[in-house]
Amino acid sequence: LGAALLLLICAEYLPRQLARRNPQAFIGLGIVLKFPLRLLQPLACLLDGIARLIVRPFRVKPAVVNHHEQDDTQADEDEEQHNKTTLPASLLALQRISVNHILVPRSEVDGVNLDDSIEDITAQLIACKHTRLPVFHSDINQVQAVLNIRHVAHLLPNAELTHETLLAACYEPYFVPESTPLQLQLLNFHKQQRRMGIVVDEYGEVQGIVTLEDILEEIVGEFEEQDSQDNPHIHPQADGRYVIEGAIAIRELNRCLGWHLPSDGPKTLNGLVTEALESIPDSAVCLKIGRYRLEILETEDNRASRILVWTVARPPSA
Repeated sequence: LGAALLLLICAEYLPRQLARRNPQAFIGLGIVLKFPLRLLQPLACLLDGIARLIVRPFRVKPAVVNHHEQDDTQADEDEEQHNKTTLPASLLALQRISVNHILVPRSEVDGVNLDDSIEDITAQLIACKHTRLPVFHSDINQVQAVLNIRHVAHLLPNAELTHETLLAACYEPYFVPESTPLQLQLLNFHKQQRRMGIVVDEYGEVQGIVTLEDILEEIVGEFEEQDSQDNPHIHPQADGRYVIEGAIAIRELNRCLGWHLPSDGPKTLNGLVTEALESIPDSAVCLKIGRYRLEILETEDNRASRILVWTVARPPSA
């Protein structure tokens, strides 16, 4: 399992991140690789066909095979935990971290409301920075499907998109329980051939979304240089303090700044403030959490939207 995860990271996630940071440098690689890819395409198709022929007889009892595969995966995983000491701690942590620790909360989810006019939907899709969006009626709890914008991109420039063509390009939503461990969800994404899931709680209420990229980022986050300048939720101040948006996940905040705010309870900074105050946050309130000092600067919709945070050096031990 560890080898598969590292292969997934090195073959898919890291190249994508490097291309985002240095797009011009990677354009030249596309031209260089064009000829070898065409040359090897027949061989790739041949190997793919052989693989399909080999696994076809084993599809008779999928339930039994899946059960044994799950047991084998668990056994291999336990063995690797003891033998492969070089596996990063973030990889092993997937067992104890659940989906609700890293999900994008519903308040920040971009989605397509089918009750909007097709003109508004078209404008939204043109400006959207995401590839996949949940599609719903009036409320995100009424998710009907998921849209890959690439499937309708050719209809957007000339305003040819209609509600019918939009729905025809969608596919069934994939729902994920919020308590699912990240390790299991990573395997589920692979088995289901999905890259995004709609996260729901025990009552079926939509809590947000989780993507394959979110899980991979959780794994490789320890390796990447974390810079608060690159995080839109964190705003460093000249005096060494930080103005931080309340919606940021505590795990993300700790990773970016090397802090150790408690992350076992509430998942966001606003949730941590609310729990510490035991009341709805209000402006001009200061509080202390461990060696961290927090001052609420702004509130919005009964939430602490902007918070000033700084650390207090621990006194030297006697």
